[in-house]
Amino acid sequence: MARKPTGTAQRQEPTTPAEPTPRPHPVLSRNETAPISDSGTATKPQHHAGMVRWLHPAQLLRTGLDALVAAVFGARADHRLIEAVVRPQDPYFDYSQETSPEGDFWLDYVADTGDGWDSTYTVARLLALPELKLPVRGQPRAGEFDTQRGRVLVMGGDGVYPGASREVYEERLIQPYEAAMRRSSTPNPDLFIIPGNHDWYDGLSAFMRLFCANRWIAGRRTRQSRSYFSLKLPQGWWLIGTDVQLNSDIDVPQVEYFRQVADQMGPEDRVILCNAEPAWILAATQRRKGSYLENNLEYLQEKVLGRRISIFLAGDLHHYRRHEDAAGRQKITAGGGGAFMHPTHAPKAHVLRDGYMLQKSFPDERTSRSLARKNLFLIRYSPLFGLLTGALYLLLALAAYAEVGSLGVSQLGDVVLAVGNSMVSRPWTMVLGLATIGGLIGFADAAFGKWRGLAGTLHGLAHIFTAFFVAWGGTYLAVSGMGICPELTPDGLNCTAGWLHLAGKFAMSSGLTFLGGFLFGPFVMGLYLWLSVNLFGAHSNEAFISLALPDWKNFLRLHINAKGQLTVYPVGIERVPRKWKRTHAGPQAPAYEPDDAKATPPTLIEPPLKI
Repeated sequence: MARKPTGTAQRQEPTTPAEPTPRPHPVLSRNETAPISDSGTATKPQHHAGMVRWLHPAQLLRTGLDALVAAVFGARADHRLIEAVVRPQDPYFDYSQETSPEGDFWLDYVADTGDGWDSTYTVARLLALPELKLPVRGQPRAGEFDTQRGRVLVMGGDGVYPGASREVYEERLIQPYEAAMRRSSTPNPDLFIIPGNHDWYDGLSAFMRLFCANRWIAGRRTRQSRSYFSLKLPQGWWLIGTDVQLNSDIDVPQVEYFRQVADQMGPEDRVILCNAEPAWILAATQRRKGSYLENNLEYLQEKVLGRRISIFLAGDLHHYRRHEDAAGRQKITAGGGGAFMHPTHAPKAHVLRDGYMLQKSFPDERTSRSLARKNLFLIRYSPLFGLLTGALYLLLALAAYAEVGSLGVSQLGDVVLAVGNSMVSRPWTMVLGLATIGGLIGFADAAFGKWRGLAGTLHGLAHIFTAFFVAWGGTYLAVSGMGICPELTPDGLNCTAGWLHLAGKFAMSSGLTFLGGFLFGPFVMGLYLWLSVNLFGAHSNEAFISLALPDWKNFLRLHINAKGQLTVYPVGIERVPRKWKRTHAGPQAPAYEPDDAKATPPTLIEPPLKI
């Protein structure tokens, strides 16, 4: 029998609030500039965010600085320690009596939201609908399953990308969710959220102002005052949401908080544990033996909560993967709330250290490998990345410049000799080449293991050789193809025209070299990423941030019935819409509906899981 709550925990009984006064609809008030045709159809509304282009030079610099600042100051300015002192929070929020007349309770879980409008709004819209009828993907004979919107929505980390700020939250998370539902009917759903590493990039400041201030967001009420929480659910179920900050760990006050929660649990109570990262998948690729979380989080899992945990939920990896052990316990990675897709074939995790076996992936591994081939067309998905490779190739060409514009393919040996002599006479050429190789060794994924140095070296040499042929081709085209200054003698430099011809040749060959680097450099990088992820399981993150794929989204819908059985409905969307039309509906309904014939409807990724 479950213990009765003691102390202030009894005051956590949720009350049914009056319907809130809605805030102005940000999508309609600020962005209503999309042309609407007579049929009511519009393309994607203007000013709505596209997917983050992670390989854009400016974004690479910004992300690197955010990660550096967070790494340096995160451990020394842990916001969670301040929360424990100045933000009191009772041990749990009590939903144990919040059931329908039939004894049902519904809860939604979504993670890794707040990227492009199309993907984020697609998921937000489905979460906002009062009911969803869902067939099982690939099993038409299984019929449809009726599901209901959750009384509670739990967001499982990384609420926004690329980094946290008030403006980015507003543009990439709040606007899509308020376009999906500005107001809700009684009983109004509640919202709880745990932070991921991207939420921590500003020290959790924007997160705390937005989600820990008892406010209304998209028709839902926020209730937590800290970045971690516990929910007492009906029929002896509990949901625990941890904050692992940037180091996959929880602080001591957080351990004490959850120890108090555990004291309120009965011997037969069961727990849904939500972490921001799927440590079980990351651990499956590590070679060292022993525990994969030798820290406070492992202590919480193994010593405080123990066998009460029936389901582990996490995001961070933007796909759906489910593992199950012999006792039926589940470890589910469901990070498909809106962010770019991650592969399911890397890192490999068919068998976890604690015996859990992989049961389902969405997309499946074959599709995941096929999607990785898109890296061969990297310039299409990250076009401005070519600015970096163009600049690199031009620097390498200038460092080893030689007069080879009149030498064709049949004279390759003479070209190599001329460039080699130039490199010998300019030692800094070798320094630049070694710096290129060294930088790419540093970039190489640790998943290569002892072959990391070789992988980085081959990648660097591939760029250097490509730069050689691009520069030679550019110079040959300028001199032999365009006839710019083909046989300029030293005497010719004594006249203004001679200098102008020389400047013209230099400018033309440099421009062609940069253009070649812009076009061919991304192909070399894409080839490296494709081979790395498909052959070696390395660079699973970089190989897919480069593509920024908005499709293959997912979220979980959980149902507790009157007998205490928990059923998990994993909802998947294979292709999200790219075009939308206005609904002209009220504030309790989505503002836009899909208007894209290529989009796919939501389905269950696999049959419902009964725990």
